[in-house]
Amino acid sequence: MIALPPFLIYIIGAALLPLLPKRVRHEWMLLVAIAGLAAISLQEYGMEVPVLQLLPGMELSLLSVDGLSRVVGYIFAGISVLAIIYSSQEERISHQMALLVQIASGMGIVYAGDFITLFIFWELLALSSLALIWHGYEGSQGAGYRYALMHILGGVFLLAAIAVQFAETGSLQIGPAAPGTAALLFIIGIGMNAAIIPLHAWLPESYSKASIVGSVILCIFTTKAAVYLLARTLPGSEALMYLGAIMVVYGLVFAILQDDMRMLLSYHVISQVGYMVAAVGIGTTLALNGGIAHLFNHILYKALLFMVVGAIIYQTGRHRLSELGGLGKYMPITFYVSLIASAAIAGVPGFNGYVSKEMIVGAAAESGLLTLELLLLIGSIGTFLSFVKLNYSAFIKEKLDLVTSDPPVPMLIAMVMTASACIIYGVYPWILFSILPYPVTHDIFSISHILEMIIIFAAVLLNLWVVRSMIQKPTYIPPDMMDLYRAGGRAVLSFSHTTLHPISGRISNSLDRCVKGGSWFTKNPLMAAYILSHAVMVFLSFNPASRREKEIRLSTLINMYPYAARQYSNAAYGIFLASAIAFAYFIMVFFI
Repeated sequence: MIALPPFLIYIIGAALLPLLPKRVRHEWMLLVAIAGLAAISLQEYGMEVPVLQLLPGMELSLLSVDGLSRVVGYIFAGISVLAIIYSSQEERISHQMALLVQIASGMGIVYAGDFITLFIFWELLALSSLALIWHGYEGSQGAGYRYALMHILGGVFLLAAIAVQFAETGSLQIGPAAPGTAALLFIIGIGMNAAIIPLHAWLPESYSKASIVGSVILCIFTTKAAVYLLARTLPGSEALMYLGAIMVVYGLVFAILQDDMRMLLSYHVISQVGYMVAAVGIGTTLALNGGIAHLFNHILYKALLFMVVGAIIYQTGRHRLSELGGLGKYMPITFYVSLIASAAIAGVPGFNGYVSKEMIVGAAAESGLLTLELLLLIGSIGTFLSFVKLNYSAFIKEKLDLVTSDPPVPMLIAMVMTASACIIYGVYPWILFSILPYPVTHDIFSISHILEMIIIFAAVLLNLWVVRSMIQKPTYIPPDMMDLYRAGGRAVLSFSHTTLHPISGRISNSLDRCVKGGSWFTKNPLMAAYILSHAVMVFLSFNPASRREKEIRLSTLINMYPYAARQYSNAAYGIFLASAIAFAYFIMVFFI
C-alpha cells in the first residue's frame, strides 16, 4: 500500500509548474490535484512513514493517518480538484504555484504526526496565503501586511505552546494540550488562524481583497486547518465552547450589515467556524463528529458561495450588492447554485449544512447546554436572513444597466459539481458518516427537528414579506477589531510624534545637565560642596540685606571656581572625601 505523504505530490507539482508551457499548466495542476485525491483514497488507518531524525529525541513524522486526519484529508483533496477547475481563467504562474503550495501546506498539517512538522507547514500555509492575498485587488498590499503581522504573532504563540507542551509532557507527538499555560497558548496561537474573537480581524479584509480564486482557496484551508488542530489539542475545552458561541452571533451580525459581497461571506466564515469551535469545546463524541462534519460541509458550501460571488465579480467587475440586481435572468446557472449554497449554509433540511448543524445543536441539547443551543439556532436564522439579502440584491431586484452572462464553462462545471455535493451529502449523509472519527447514532432526520426548522424559516420569510416596506439599507456599520487596531496604531504614532519626542528631549536635556553638573563638581569637589551649601543659605535667607550680601559672596565663589582649591587644605579635602565614602557605605549597608 502506498505510504506517500500527500503534500509531496503538490509540492513536486508546484516545483515543476514553471518548467511547463503556459498552455498546459492548468491541466498539469488538475492532474496533480487528482493524483493527490487518489493517494488519499488509498490510505489505510494507522499508516505511517519512517520518521526523520531532526535532533536527538526529536523526530519528524510526515504521515500519520487516523479517522480524523483521513476525513479532513478527503475534503481538502476533493475540493482542491474543484477549485483548480474553477481557476481555469487564472494564468499567473506565481498565483498557480501559491495555490498548489497552499494545498500542500493544508495536507502537511492534516497528516503531521508531530508538532515540529505541523509548525513548519503552519508557517508555509501563512506564506502561501499571503501570496494569494497579494495577487488580489486594490488594497490587497495593506491587507497582506496586516495579515502577515497578525499571523507572525499567532505563530509565536503556537511555537511557545509547543515548547511548553514539550516541557510538560516530554513529547512532541500531536495530542491533547497539557492543562494550564500550554492550553492557553494553544488557544491564542491556533485561535489566530481560527478567527476566534477578537483575533479574527485579519479574515474579512484578507478574504475580500484576495484574488477571485484566492478567496475560494483561503476559505478552504486557513480556518479549517485551525479547527482540525483544535480538535487534536483541545477537545472538551469549556473556553472554546463559549468562544464559539460568541463567534456565531458576532459573525452573523456583522455579515448582515455588509454591502461588499465577499465581506459578507467572510463574516459568515467567522460565524460558521464558531459552530465548529463550540462543538470542539463541548467535546462529546456527537459534538466532535458534528464539528468535523460541519468542517466538511462548510468547505463545500462556503467554497461554492465564494465561487458564485467570484463569478459575479468576474462577469460584472462589481463587488457591492448596492451596485447589482437582476442577474438572475442573465446568470441563471449561477443563480441556481447560489440558492443551493444559501440553503446549505442556512441549514435548510435536505442540504448538507442541515446535517452537521443538527448534530452540533443535538450535542448541545444532549449536554444540557440550553443557552448554547439557543444561540446556535439564532445563528441559523441570522444566516438565512443574510443570504435572502444576498440573493435578492444580486439576482432578483431590478438593475437596468447590467447585461451579462454566466461565467466560462470551467467555472460553471466547478460550481455545479460543488452544488451537487451539497445536495448529495444532505440527502445521503451516511456517505459522510462512514468516514467520521466516531460511529454516528444521532437521528438527524427526526420529524420534529425537520418540522422545527421548516416552521422557523417559514416564519422568517413571512415576517420579511410583511415588513418588506419597512426594511432599510443599513447606513452605519460599527467598527470592527481591525478598525480598533488601526485606531490604536494611529494613537501610538501620534503619541510618539507629539508627546514622546518632547519628553525624550526633556530627559536628554536633564541628563546633559546632570553630566555637566557632575563634571563641574569633580573639578573641585570640596569647593563645589561649599558653593552648593552657600546657595542653600541664600535660598533660605529672608533678610534682604543679608540675602544681598550672601548673593554677592556666592557670585564671587562661582567666579573663582575651580581655582579656589588652594584656599583649602589638603587635610580638609581628605576629610571631606573620607566622610563622603563613609556616608555612601552607611547607605549601602543599612538601606540597600
